[in-house]
Amino acid sequence: MPRFLKPLTHAVTYTRWLHLLIGSGIALTAAFITPGLSSPSAGDWVLIALQPIPLVVAVAMLVPSMRRAEGLQARLMLFPGQHARVPGDEKDPGISVSPSASWRDRYRTALWAVLRLEAGCAAALFSVQLLGITLALLGSTSEPGDASGLFVPLPGRNPLNALFMPIPLAVLLAVMVAGGRLMATAARHLLGPSPKERLAALEERTEQLLERTRIARELHDSIGHALTVAVVQAGAARAAADPEFTDRALDAIEETGRAALEDLERVLRVLREDERPASQRPTLADADRLLESARASGAKVDTEVTGPLESVPGPVSREGYRMLQEALTNVLRHSGPVPVRVRVAVLDAALEIDVRNALTPGAEITTRGGSGLRGIRERATLLGGRATTGPHEGEWQVHVQLPLG
Repeated sequence: MPRFLKPLTHAVTYTRWLHLLIGSGIALTAAFITPGLSSPSAGDWVLIALQPIPLVVAVAMLVPSMRRAEGLQARLMLFPGQHARVPGDEKDPGISVSPSASWRDRYRTALWAVLRLEAGCAAALFSVQLLGITLALLGSTSEPGDASGLFVPLPGRNPLNALFMPIPLAVLLAVMVAGGRLMATAARHLLGPSPKERLAALEERTEQLLERTRIARELHDSIGHALTVAVVQAGAARAAADPEFTDRALDAIEETGRAALEDLERVLRVLREDERPASQRPTLADADRLLESARASGAKVDTEVTGPLESVPGPVSREGYRMLQEALTNVLRHSGPVPVRVRVAVLDAALEIDVRNALTPGAEITTRGGSGLRGIRERATLLGGRATTGPHEGEWQVHVQLPLG
């Protein structure tokens, strides 16, 4: 198929032309009152196109939802679904569907309304004239042509006039394609998002990316903790060869695995953007579960909690829980069931978490740690606090300080 005929196979070509014709509706309605549509002259057509301008400008300036209505129409008719979209068009048409939020939005909407009105009148006039010329040429093959109401004179009666019929039709189709493309371009400029909307969309996208990064950290912390506990428990049960210890180890693995599955389900709900409410994220008030899990793995955990944990703000408490979880996981993964000292203190303006354990003899010591310890430092930084990880006075220490403000 020739390249210039391909637009005629796209549904968007015809929906765009229909969008143009609809734009002339208010002008044609007013024309029934004055000057009439019985036998309009060229001057009458000019009056028909100009007299509704004050009305459409007033509506666009005074009614903020006018911008939303025009944006929805433009999205539906100038940028239809993927099945009808012109190849190369953007997936997002870039058309705002929000009401006017500033005078700049109102001015742009008013300009679009006037452009759509005038373009609609031109489209209606072209359609009527070119279709009329085509029918007149057809009639002039057997009788003298009637050119009343047409701006173009017709030749006299001649059977060969039928050969000229494709010309006005081809012109009409070319105007349809070009006019639709021009209106789509104009819509992107006049109905596109304002700078404020673009900034809001960028902030929303940033928040989504940060949320997914946080979810990835949580998934790493929760599943990593569960797997570490399960591996340590299974190894200890095999080494102990004690049925009673094995039963306790299996109970700990079951409880830890169930908690990890709950976290996984909540994370998957968020990733799927499910409308159902996700289960509540654990906070430091649920830290007993972590400590019991570590004790069940053989670690001797000495805990000291000072201050009211319930007074800690939700975001700080939730992130503190994850940091404590990762710190305990790091102990079990790299040092095994060793004595661990956990101190959680709620001070006047800060939350402090301190986890210390004896260093395993011969173990390789790094000051940076893996992705889990890096995640602790990143979480603390995002909350305006700080975290230090590394050897301290012959022990491995994870120290976190988070502001409560």
